[in-house]
Amino acid sequence: MFLTIVLLRNKIPGRQWIGKHRRPRFVSSQMKSNMIRRLEIEAENEYWLSQPYMTEEQDYRHNEERRHATRQALLAEKISKFPEHKYATEHLDHLNVTKKWT
Repeated sequence: MFLTIVLLRNKIPGRQWIGKHRRPRFVSSQMKSNMIRRLEIEAENEYWLSQPYMTEEQDYRHNEERRHATRQALLAEKISKFPEHKYATEHLDHLNVTKKWT
């Protein structure tokens, strides 16, 4: 391997972008500015996430009424789609075309 490096001088053996002896990637000013911008955005996100809007006491079950109303609306919708009750006589009424035994 070292003989290959000596013979090939500055050539990268194998695939040049992966592996132990890969081609080094040079950092440009554009890459630096993009990284700084991403780090600033991440710092701002951490700042806003570190200060919650509500305390834990306020957050505990704060939307109970809305959840209850939503659940009741879903239940009412399911009930409205449910077919009305029928008796077995109504289901089997088509068999009473002729009553020969009466």
